[in-house]
Amino acid sequence: MWFKNLRIFRLDTRFGVSAQALADMLAKHQFTSGGSQEPLSLGWVAPREGGELVHEVNGQYLICLRAEKKLLPSAVVNQAAREKAREIEEQQGYKPGRKQMKEIKEQIIIDLMPRSHAVQRDTMVWIDTRNHWFVIDTAAVAKSDEVLGLFAKSVDPFPVQPLYTEQSPSWAMTTWLIEHEDPTNFTVDQDTELRSTGDSGAAVRYVKQSADIEEVRKHVEAGKQCTRLAMTWADRISFILTDALDIKRVSPLDILTEKQDVSVVNDDEIFDADMTLMTSEMVKMISDLVEVLGGERKS
Repeated sequence: MWFKNLRIFRLDTRFGVSAQALADMLAKHQFTSGGSQEPLSLGWVAPREGGELVHEVNGQYLICLRAEKKLLPSAVVNQAAREKAREIEEQQGYKPGRKQMKEIKEQIIIDLMPRSHAVQRDTMVWIDTRNHWFVIDTAAVAKSDEVLGLFAKSVDPFPVQPLYTEQSPSWAMTTWLIEHEDPTNFTVDQDTELRSTGDSGAAVRYVKQSADIEEVRKHVEAGKQCTRLAMTWADRISFILTDALDIKRVSPLDILTEKQDVSVVNDDEIFDADMTLMTSEMVKMISDLVEVLGGERKS
């Protein structure tokens, strides 16, 4: 159950809500399948089927946001709108204007929405009440915003703040590359992206190969900075760090997967053991990452 991507936020140190109290808050916005005219429905579900809305192990909480989206392809809407427009043209003797076509499309969407296919996706959230982290398992800002938006509606006062570091990730990653020096407890791996800070958007990527120091220095002199960098923490977890302080493509290495407790006997114990291992390791990794970025900066 390892998270694949991490969007990291600060949890207010005054947040002392128990798992049951938090579950009661989330229950006010528990997921229910959307009505026939709702293109998107959001709500909280249990992280484990048949479990509670908040799964707690040693002060670590897991919660889960479910999103249900109605799929109504624009090609289907446009085709139906064209057919309707032809019918109207035959009736009124001239083609519908822009305003009328807009109204036709809006009505088509209303008519087709109840018959559209609905797909669901879940986004997991880890709340660390001991070290005060709020971590969303997604690489997409839009999905992260969905979580934060519904959490703000569910929990008052809102206890989540952005994470800022004294050094920008882009500046730090660029420095590590040009100085050819790994930060403490981390190693720089092969995948790298350098992107122009200007309007051109020019980018250079090294995939499955180490970036040449002299080439990197020339790119930096030309106005580029590192925006993505593959790294490994303590020979235990590999990932991609971005200039937005997002962590992507998280992968526990063999040293972690081999140390898992073989004495667990059922799915519940396996889930809790995985959760304990993941949270304990990621707490240390996040702490080390913040430290090599100059420490946390208060907004």
